[in-house]
Amino acid sequence: MIRISGTLYFFFHVFFAFTQQEMPLWKDGEKPFYKENSLQEYEKEMWGTRCLLDVVDPTLTIYSPKGNNTGKAVLIIPGGGYELVAIYHEGFDLAEALSAKGITAGVLKYRIPKPESSNQPHMVPLSDARQALKLLRSMSNNLGFGSDKVGVMGFSAGGHLATVLGLWKSENENEIPNFSALIYGVTDLSKDNLDWLEESLYYRRLTEKEVEENTLLNLVDAETPPAFLVHAYDDDVCLVKETTMYADKLMENAVSVETHLFEIGGHGFGAGRSKDGTDQWVSLFVNWLKRL
Repeated sequence: MIRISGTLYFFFHVFFAFTQQEMPLWKDGEKPFYKENSLQEYEKEMWGTRCLLDVVDPTLTIYSPKGNNTGKAVLIIPGGGYELVAIYHEGFDLAEALSAKGITAGVLKYRIPKPESSNQPHMVPLSDARQALKLLRSMSNNLGFGSDKVGVMGFSAGGHLATVLGLWKSENENEIPNFSALIYGVTDLSKDNLDWLEESLYYRRLTEKEVEENTLLNLVDAETPPAFLVHAYDDDVCLVKETTMYADKLMENAVSVETHLFEIGGHGFGAGRSKDGTDQWVSLFVNWLKRL
C-alpha cells in the first residue's frame, strides 16, 4: 500500500485528480522472466491505428475519475496478438472514456513475449498483468475506489490475458480481478488458437499439462469473476463463438454475465463506431458496472 501523509498526501491526491500518470511496473532489477537484450521499443501504424512493438519496459498509466466517482477501477489490457500493443484505440481512448464516467482506469503497456528478451516468454504478459493489478489496487485509498472493486478489461489477445487472470488461480488475492470485460476476447482453445499460442506466446509446442491449463472454458467455475462480453458476428479473426461459449459456461456455473453481440463490427473496433452501432458498448459497460 502506498502511504503518503500530510501536505504530500494533499498534493499527491490533487495531482492524480486532474492528470494521468505513467509509471514503471517494476523497480530496477525486478522484472521476472527477463533477460538482457538489444530490443528497442518503437511505434508503428498498423491496422489503421498506432501500436507499440518490442515493448521491454512495461508501464501502467493511471487516469483518475472525473465527475461522480463510481468507486470502481478497471485495468485495461490492449490487444495485438502478443506481437504488439494496440495501446491507443484499445487503451488510452478507453481510459479517457471511462474516467469521464467516474471510473478509475489504468492502461497496461505489457512486455511483448519474445525469446530474445525472456527465458519464459509465455509468463511475461501474465506477470505484468498481475503486477499491474496489485499496483492499481495499492492506489485505492488515494483515488477513491474500493480495493475489492477492481476489474480488468481486455481486447482480443488482451481479452485472452484478462480471461487467464480470472481463471488461473493465484495465491495472492490482489492478483485476481473482481470482474472482467472481454471485448472480442479469446477464450476457446481451438486448433487455430493453439497454433497461435505456440507461435506467438510459448514459442514451442505446449505440454499436455499446458494444453489442459489453456483449455480455459473447462476452468470456469462458480468463483469465476462476473463478466461483460462484447463481440461482432462478422469478426473473422476471433470468432463470435469465443464469447457465446464463455457466456454459456458462466451461466452454467451461476456466474453473472451480460453479453452484447453486434451484427457488424469486424475485429478490433476498440471503443466502437457510430456507423455500425458498436459505439454503444462503452455506455452499456458503464451501466453494467454501476449495477454490479
